[in-house]
Amino acid sequence: MNRHMELQFQVECSQDVAVVNCSGRMVRGAALDEFGRRIEQLERVRVLVLDVSEVAQLDAGGLGTLLLVRRWAMQKSAKLKLVNPPVFFRRMLEATHLTSVFEISSVKEAICILRSTEMPQRLAVA
Repeated sequence: MNRHMELQFQVECSQDVAVVNCSGRMVRGAALDEFGRRIEQLERVRVLVLDVSEVAQLDAGGLGTLLLVRRWAMQKSAKLKLVNPPVFFRRMLEATHLTSVFEISSVKEAICILRSTEMPQRLAVA
């Protein structure tokens, strides 16, 4: 397999939001296993955003890992968002009846979430 087609991911954390940019093939293998392990190492995450817009392929192993990440997020009381899945990715979620399980967002919605975390929260004092 070409190395450039393997799953590549980059994790960026800002306060309690983690954004993971994914590209390549989200298929069973060492790269997918590493992806799952890296997500499980995240601490104090309120929102986990998975940008899957550059994912070129998704198989049952990838779906299984997404479900494991979802379970991890639920255990951590974190919200999981899939951002801009390609058409084939959405079709795979639909075919496996997982569209109701994952929250799918656009880039615009994800930016709104990120902006809301960047603004300092102010408490009203009476």
